[in-house]
Amino acid sequence: MTAPSGPPPAAVPSDPEYLAGAVDLLGILAYGALTAFERLAEDARTAPTLADKVQIAQLAARQIDHFDRVSERVSQLDSDVMTAMRPFHAPFDAFHAYTAPKDWLEGLLKTYVGDGFAADFYREVAAFVDADTRELVNEVLANEPHADYVVARVTEAIRADQRVAGRLALWGRRLVGEALSQAQRVAADRDALTSLLTGTVDRPGLDLAAISRMFTRLVERHTARMARVGLQA
Repeated sequence: MTAPSGPPPAAVPSDPEYLAGAVDLLGILAYGALTAFERLAEDARTAPTLADKVQIAQLAARQIDHFDRVSERVSQLDSDVMTAMRPFHAPFDAFHAYTAPKDWLEGLLKTYVGDGFAADFYREVAAFVDADTRELVNEVLANEPHADYVVARVTEAIRADQRVAGRLALWGRRLVGEALSQAQRVAADRDALTSLLTGTVDRPGLDLAAISRMFTRLVERHTARMARVGLQA
């Protein structure tokens, strides 16, 4: 008898409350990928050189792959990705309206600092989901190629004009403030998502002190991210 080919199907947890939280997390990532694609496509349109345009367009294309992979996992959890994304339209759209960049450099820093902060938060939440979902979340949020590109272009711009540093530092502080507020609002508005962090009787989570330490870690990573591009947090 011939053994079946291909990887085994991903495990599907059965706890309804847990599933609701996991689907919320995946819905956030799916809608985040769509909005990232839109923003990167706009950044590509305004890129100063052809090489920049190609680089940003390639990064935008990766977001569609991320969306497809997250959508597949949502289906494996017997949910619909359109339904999973719906609760996050308003908070995401509000965040992007409040943090609309004025130029190409601000757009680059937003994807590095703002999206980086959000990714750190969702990775923290992913520590409390099943192994298959957690692996997918970490893979989708991996951003090393984009980070390296942004760091190179921003530091190059600062070397060319030191006045850029002060303006971008202020922009970075505003971004992290808005990103922190958004993360807190999303967590507060979605009980199932919050329960992933705080736990239930059957699933231990974080107490208030541990949640405070988590947000401290998020700020520390933001500070390190800003320092990497030569900006003061």
